[in-house]
Amino acid sequence: MVGELDLAERITLSLFLLGLVACILGGFQILYALAFGLVCFVVYGLLKKHTPRQMVTMMLDGIRGAKNILIIFLLIGILTSVWRSSGTIPFLIYHAVQVLNPSFFVLYTFLLCCMMSFLMGTSFGTAATMGVVCMMISRSLGIDPVLSGGAILAGSYFGDRCSPMSSSALLVSELTDTNIYDNIRRMLKTAAIPFALSCLLYLVARGASSQTGSVASLDMFREHFNLSFVVVLPALLIIILSLFRVPVKRTMLLSILVAGVICLTVQKIPLTQLLPRLLLGYESPNAELAALLNGGGILSMAKVAGIILISTSYFGIFKQTELLTEVRRLVEASASKITPFGSVLFTSVVMSAISCNQTLATMLTFQMCDSILPDRKKLAIVLEDTVIVIAPLIPWSIAGGMPLTTVGAPTMSIWFAFYLSLLPIFSFGMELLLNRKNKQTAAEEIAESLPNTEESK
Repeated sequence: MVGELDLAERITLSLFLLGLVACILGGFQILYALAFGLVCFVVYGLLKKHTPRQMVTMMLDGIRGAKNILIIFLLIGILTSVWRSSGTIPFLIYHAVQVLNPSFFVLYTFLLCCMMSFLMGTSFGTAATMGVVCMMISRSLGIDPVLSGGAILAGSYFGDRCSPMSSSALLVSELTDTNIYDNIRRMLKTAAIPFALSCLLYLVARGASSQTGSVASLDMFREHFNLSFVVVLPALLIIILSLFRVPVKRTMLLSILVAGVICLTVQKIPLTQLLPRLLLGYESPNAELAALLNGGGILSMAKVAGIILISTSYFGIFKQTELLTEVRRLVEASASKITPFGSVLFTSVVMSAISCNQTLATMLTFQMCDSILPDRKKLAIVLEDTVIVIAPLIPWSIAGGMPLTTVGAPTMSIWFAFYLSLLPIFSFGMELLLNRKNKQTAAEEIAESLPNTEESK
């Protein structure tokens, strides 16, 4: 029976992975692969003697956990539209382009997003605010959006990993029963060198962008918007409320309300025009302005919401069935060969690929690797250095797809999210060096004890 279960698990997971690969290579939407995976997992559950009603209950249990995420998606869609309409984004673009040095703007983008994500504690919120602004400025400067998108994605997850307000940092501390502030201190230590290397790479990578944007072309913002100082209040509100650790949803909602009032009173937009924009996004009749500003709206989040709904339904199935039993055995067996960190890293990639979102990937990785790292503090930092930053590097994962979709960057941008790839690579390298040093020390101690053993004889 065990052999049959192992075979069933292998077939189910293999079919799902084949579906993912087929969609990626064929250029099809990842939603098709996720829907196919859901069918595979449901069939597996039915073969395990679960009733259809039980399978539906499992899926609904998983989806309920996504309620807060879906609310944030709704707010992000509205915020990215209303900030455009209120003149908040045009104001920031207009003044930033004239002040900042284009040669260093990719680095500025990374650092600004790092700062905002540390304040807000959310990658999605950072992408929807500072990320959108930075991308708009980058486009106006003629900087390659692939490069800018990578800097935004990396910066957005800097604070998502180590901010006291971060839900993922809180999740890891709760799973491992550790203190979040102790974890943050350790996270900042392991992040120091990868962060510095990332800054250097963004400094060098500026040469790859074609800075052909014209400041003169920004006059169109003054023609179409009232750029008085009051229009920047929605952005200032985000920063101020984040400093006071106001919950992200409440912060975004207040910013939306203020921006909405500005739309009606300062920009003189009729309510009959504003309401459709919240759903459909901002659209300008001016072609040049449209190239920079068009986007946002609730519907822009529809695809991302579909991905999160399907992927979170997986969790209920995984939790109630034995689908990942063999994976756990493989993880435990691999720890002695590639070090516990290497085993967690491998598991992070697999779980991020299967779950398609950071929260579920983190919970599954913890579940799979709990036994190989009994030291809770060590496990906490290893999770932060692996699955938390690996999840956004999976092309079909919501973790990376959501921020990139929000700012209008291509999927290829994940290759330029240097910080996210350098952190696990650096940590794994340090683990290998430490492991080798420990083996050498143990070998020397054994060698030194041999003469003593002979003398005793």
